Amino acid sequence: MKIICIGRNYADHAKEMNAPLPEAPVFFLKPDTALLPAGTPFYIPDFTNDLHYECELVVKIKKVGKNIPEKFAAEYYDQIGLGIDFTARDLQGKAKEKGLPWEIGKSFDNSAPLGGFLPKESLDLSNLTFTLKKNGAIVQVGHTGDMIFTIDRLISYVSRFITLKTGDLLFTGTPAGVGPVAIGDHLEGSIGEEKLLDLQIK
Repeated sequence: MKIICIGRNYADHAKEMNAPLPEAPVFFLKPDTALLPAGTPFYIPDFTNDLHYECELVVKIKKVGKNIPEKFAAEYYDQIGLGIDFTARDLQGKAKEKGLPWEIGKSFDNSAPLGGFLPKESLDLSNLTFTLKKNGAIVQVGHTGDMIFTIDRLISYVSRFITLKTGDLLFTGTPAGVGPVAIGDHLEGSIGEEKLLDLQIK
């Protein structure tokens, strides 16, 4: 199982990060050790002083695929959930300054907490809203209509380079509103009215 993460897939987030809009999907990987199962608290690691949340829709791949045409991409996933792409912004920033890969700030252990999943058939993927609350206040609101690249486009593109396998997870990018977390914070994520993610920061 691998975790494939899409960067800069919402224009408003790219702007808040002072990053140009991509002409093609940008992706990076997290190892399976980055996965944090639903219901497990997240402990802030001691190597960062600037840890940021990034709430994202997560697509669960249901069968093996390579070079998947976009028109057939919907056949390769059946569940949509929520996850957090935690980012050690200080480590990422130092790596970027030196022109180095920045997995050190993205791919560390437990950096991909997962919430629950919903059947794809129960959702309108062209008109889907998700929210993240921090300590009861809404900090992120995302809408699939604001994605630069749709889920099907992402699957088709990524599968040109990497074979997708059953159980792989695709984090589809985060909207604007990313920010820091501290010990004692409580994150809650929902798709529509359905609460799927509940994460305590310790």
